[in-house]
Amino acid sequence: MEEVVVIVGAGPSGLATFACLKQLNIPSIILEREDCYASLWKKRAYDRLKLHLAKKFCSLPHMPYPPNTPTFVPRVEFIKYIDSYVARFDINPKYNRLVESSFYDNQQKKWKLDVKNLITGTIEHYASKFLIVATGENSLGFIPKIPGLEGFGGDILHSSEFKSGKEFDGKKVLVVGCGNSGMEIAYDLSNHGTSTSIVIRSPFHIVNKEMIWLGMNLLSYFPLWLVDFITLALARLTYGNLTKYGLHRPTRGPFELKVKLGRSPVIDVGTVGRIKKGKIKVCPEITKIGKNNVEFNNGEIQQFDSLVFATGYQSTANKWLKDYAFILGGDGMPKNKFPSHWKGTNAVYCTGLSRRGLAGVSFDAQKVADDIALILKSNKREN
Repeated sequence: MEEVVVIVGAGPSGLATFACLKQLNIPSIILEREDCYASLWKKRAYDRLKLHLAKKFCSLPHMPYPPNTPTFVPRVEFIKYIDSYVARFDINPKYNRLVESSFYDNQQKKWKLDVKNLITGTIEHYASKFLIVATGENSLGFIPKIPGLEGFGGDILHSSEFKSGKEFDGKKVLVVGCGNSGMEIAYDLSNHGTSTSIVIRSPFHIVNKEMIWLGMNLLSYFPLWLVDFITLALARLTYGNLTKYGLHRPTRGPFELKVKLGRSPVIDVGTVGRIKKGKIKVCPEITKIGKNNVEFNNGEIQQFDSLVFATGYQSTANKWLKDYAFILGGDGMPKNKFPSHWKGTNAVYCTGLSRRGLAGVSFDAQKVADDIALILKSNKREN
């Protein structure tokens, strides 16, 4: 099948890119391996999840949130927003399509894709002038290799499989990972009669949503260092010295780390208070795992019924994108730094791989659509 643009992935990145292209009258199709759009939000997100940034920073192109939407959008409300977005732009992805390989044909100057129809089992062949990688940063849940993990006798799950702490009532659970997901899952577990512990290995910033909202707005008027100074002063005033609880701050500020390294601060939902009260226990790095216990690098050994790994995700794009070096590095992420990360050579692009959340998705989608429009316009003049 001959197409102008093929978008791989029907998450927010793919949907936003389709909408931006449609606004410019550029035809495109979306190939999605799942049976629905936004599958991460619909199938693999925990119940209490909310967007960590205010809604003004989290809308997709050409459609703001309705005025009555809460400032910090809950998962259910975000799914409703996505549903409305799909309806408004009449987006109809091809579902159950697993892209097995894609390579650039130098002679025809086109991308060739071999796609497995997961319903029929047949292989479909697509060709397009432009290819957009929109499979996102969260394609595959990552669980690190820890000695003894395979012999653990209790439950082992990734945060993408976690729904609610009520499923672990009365159990002793260890959360591995102290990012936003890990801290929020630990809080949710502690709300449901669970004996909760969390592994914290590295320094990170702890703020609340109001601090992030203020900081995001201040960045429009003040330099990065000053916004970090104000944010850190508010964090110290709110939380005090957390080192005695095993929580350490990095030397660089929260917004500097986000802008330069893509590392987000932890937005506290009440977890810090639970840690201070001893309702959530902080543990150091794991050295090995037994049948029903975990040993830490301080020599302490504890028993657990379940392990929840909030250890992030991996991009899987370079597994099917055979000519990934045109735009991606070996880790499946863009090899060019922001803000030029979204464009590769030979008409391949990526959206949603900048580690900048939904604001980054919108930025990427519009940049990609505008660039494709310029190329098509230039080609038309030449012909």
